Amino acid sequence: MHKLPPLSLYIHIPWCVQKCPYCDFNSHALKGEVPHQEYVDHLLADLDADLPLSGNRALSSIFIGGGTPSLLSAEGMQALLDGVRARLPLSANAEITMEANPGTVEADRFSGYQRAGINRISIGVQSFSPEKLTRLGRIHGPEEAKRAARLAAGLGLRSFNLDLMHGLPDQTLEKALDDLRQAIALNPPHLSWYQLTIEPNTLFGSRPPVLPDDDALWDIFAQGHALLTAAGYQQYETSSYAKPGYQCQHNLNYWRFGDYLGIGCGAHGKITRDDGPILRTVKTRHPRGYMRGTYLDQRNEVQAEDLPFEFFMNRFRLLEPAPRSEFSAYTGLAESAVRPQIDWALTQGYLTETETHWQVTEHGKLFLNSLLEGFLAE
Repeated sequence: MHKLPPLSLYIHIPWCVQKCPYCDFNSHALKGEVPHQEYVDHLLADLDADLPLSGNRALSSIFIGGGTPSLLSAEGMQALLDGVRARLPLSANAEITMEANPGTVEADRFSGYQRAGINRISIGVQSFSPEKLTRLGRIHGPEEAKRAARLAAGLGLRSFNLDLMHGLPDQTLEKALDDLRQAIALNPPHLSWYQLTIEPNTLFGSRPPVLPDDDALWDIFAQGHALLTAAGYQQYETSSYAKPGYQCQHNLNYWRFGDYLGIGCGAHGKITRDDGPILRTVKTRHPRGYMRGTYLDQRNEVQAEDLPFEFFMNRFRLLEPAPRSEFSAYTGLAESAVRPQIDWALTQGYLTETETHWQVTEHGKLFLNSLLEGFLAE
């Protein structure tokens, strides 16, 4: 029997000042002015079309990503969030996050975002090395990043996050740890610490830079993890660290196989229908097509044989134990459907099992891809 999980909302703002060479997100270099009100009107019309999928649930979180959402005016953000609140109830303690680029952050605009309802800001720092920032195509410098972090800290928001990357072109262990030390010194409640990966259909994909080898990457991760732990941060997901009580609630909902509506160019959604099926939605990628009013690109029902992989691909990214009851509650499948795979994972030492939970082991974390492949449909 299905149980409707918590519901979140993802909103995509597609424009950037310029496209970064490593980025495979749906972002488009801005030509001219951002069409603030026109795009907000389309976002709300897109949300109107998706409202029947909400199941009358309150939103537990909203995440505004991009692109560079901080290119949207504070007035545009106010109109957007007012429109969302007029259409869907928000939980009393709903987390509302906006991504921001340090190069587009201004004090008065940040205050305007806060008045609109933003209570958490995620700042895309990536590195504090001027040379590395240039190599990554970022438009900000180290001082702008620090200023943005101090500004976020001074606003009295619920939380703020710094995005940081490691394994950068020609990056040494000491340089990677220096980036982390500078981030920790700014005392963000949350740190996202990603390894740079080369994606197809990016500039780096066509002209790959020289990245640290596997041994160097392992040293960076091991020593960086120790540095973060010593500073009071707890790793709760593969690339996510937080002070106690400051985990990103929106991302937790993704990884716990929660539901989310996705509106805006190229936004993805995952929705459990009242009558059982789980739907995946994808919106029109390019702003031109989207702003002609053609919002929906794809809507597919997840097949029963694919549900185990989809569930565990998300759940096993988290370091917390996975409640066994949620597998049946959120997929509608009996646990017997995955019993052979669970038994195999137990014998491999990838998982431990109690009467109520599954837990990925340290060994399982190292071989996460192998663990997940065990749940792929034949």
